[in-house]
Amino acid sequence: QVQLVESGGGLVQPGGSLRLSCAASGSISVIYAMGWYCQAPGKQRELVATITSGGTTNYADTVKGRFTISRDNAKNTVYLQMNSLKPEDTAVYYCSAIGATVRYWGQGTQVTVSS
Repeated sequence: QVQLVESGGGLVQPGGSLRLSCAASGSISVIYAMGWYCQAPGKQRELVATITSGGTTNYADTVKGRFTISRDNAKNTVYLQMNSLKPEDTAVYYCSAIGATVRYWGQGTQVTVSS
């Protein structure tokens, strides 16, 4: 089992920034990538960004150039730096730990972009 604890969500004005953190614990040796996903009301959960253990990143087109995913392997923590936030970024953001045959999810953290 892998446990994921997210933090860093909140309310921010359009154009502002937030940094999300996700700390992993447990059987993390089975995990080869971590990612962030978001789910807005009435919509399906969708990819925001992923990062492999080797540091290869992948981003949704809607966040390229604005969001940056990074990881600290020593702390088993992945980060999502979100800049130039837009109202349409409002969603619950979930951290995910991805293994060859398993996937774990955090509890989610709310991000609201509004003036």
